[in-house]
Parts: sequence; C-alpha cells; structure tokens
Amino acid sequence: MREAIEQLLLPAECALCHTLLSFARSRRIVCDVCRHRWRAVRPPWCDRCGQPEPRFGPCRLCAAWPAALRAVRSAVWLEGGARDAVHALKYRGLARIADDLADVAALPGRDTAGLVPIPLGRRRLRERGYNQSERLARALARRWQRPVVNLLARVRETATQTALTPDARLANVAGAFELRIDDCGLRIEGRTVQSAIRNPQSAIILVDDVFTTGATLAEAARALEQAGVRSVLAVTFGRAILPDFT
Repeated sequence: MREAIEQLLLPAECALCHTLLSFARSRRIVCDVCRHRWRAVRPPWCDRCGQPEPRFGPCRLCAAWPAALRAVRSAVWLEGGARDAVHALKYRGLARIADDLADVAALPGRDTAGLVPIPLGRRRLRERGYNQSERLARALARRWQRPVVNLLARVRETATQTALTPDARLANVAGAFELRIDDCGLRIEGRTVQSAIRNPQSAIILVDDVFTTGATLAEAARALEQAGVRSVLAVTFGRAILPDFT
C-alpha cells in the first residue's frame, strides 16, 4: 500500500528515456525498451580479454597482462543508452541503477570465491559519495550469491583515463593498488576468499563499471597476484569501442 501511494504521488520513470513505469516495474530504474537497446558483447572474442578481434596473432590488449588474470567479460557495448546508464551511476548519483546493470551480466566462472570491486581514490570517493564499482559488485553479489570483499585499496590518485592511449593508461595506473592491510596482516574476509588465494581453480572476480583497454583491471590483478592470488576473473557492465590510436 505504501509503495502504491508513493507511485501515485511520485510516479516512477525510466532514468534514461523518462517513460513512466508501471507499478510492477516501479522498482527498476531502466525500462524494458531501453534495456533492449543495449547491444550485448558477443563472441567470437579473445578467450582471455573478451575483445572481439581478428583471430590471428597475439591479442593486442592482453598480451602483457599478469598471468593470474585469466578472463574478462563485459555485458554490453558502451554506446547510447548503455553509456547514459553508466553516467547515471557515476555522475548523477543514481546508485540504485546498479541493479539494472547487474541484471545483464553473466557470472564468468562457476568456481569463484568473492567479488572485489575496483576501489576509488579518496578524493573521487568524497566527491561521488560512493564507489560505483562497489555498488555494481553488491548488486551482482545478490544475484550470484557471492560475498563482496574489499581486498584492494587505491594508494594514489590517478588521472582520468578517458583521453589516454593504451600505453599511457598502463603508466597512469602502475602501482595504484595494494591489498588492504592492518596490524594483523591481510584483511581477508571468509574462508572462501582464503581458499581462492591457495587454490588456482578457485577465482576471485574483479568488478568494474567499464572496460576500455583493461589497464585498470590488469593492475588490480597484479596487486592480487603479488599477494598470492593465483586465479583472477573480471566482469564489467560496459565495454568501450576502442578508438584508433595508431
């Protein structure tokens, strides 16, 4: 009854196209039509980084990645309404839209321990009020029944990656992440995550909102690898269409 009165006084609408949502859909932020317009990333793709490319020679994106980073998958291409959805999550304060983004993502592996969001720097976290990758990770955790574990900390602020070339992106995030530690050592929550560090068949899943060249995910995986994690997967909602940097 309370929700019905709330919808009557403040009708729910799609955050992207502003179409009014029915009561049955009022818990959502994105309508079915806008979701349908999101263009899924589909194979064939590189088995490791998930980038659709000509299948000859080494992949230009993931050849230099740390060995622990086994596979990255993205749900949709970052264009049109999908880009608007990410901007709503990151810049418009619509944290609840993470549930809609999580609905279209697929669990990248069966034997997985915990979800590790890519951390923000302190300045951006203060400005934004929350970490969009953590909100996405928590939405995925509810669907996949996996814990969210904040294993990583960003130890230095980095410039925005938007206009950087692939090589500049790698340099920008080099050394940006470390495992969170306290006086007792690694702050690892739960036996499942501890087993992922020891067992190469059990993977930790990194979570970020957007994949462009994979530099951020690779550097985060490198920090986990240096701490002993032997298998890392990663998932993002959006995948940017790479510009021609040549």
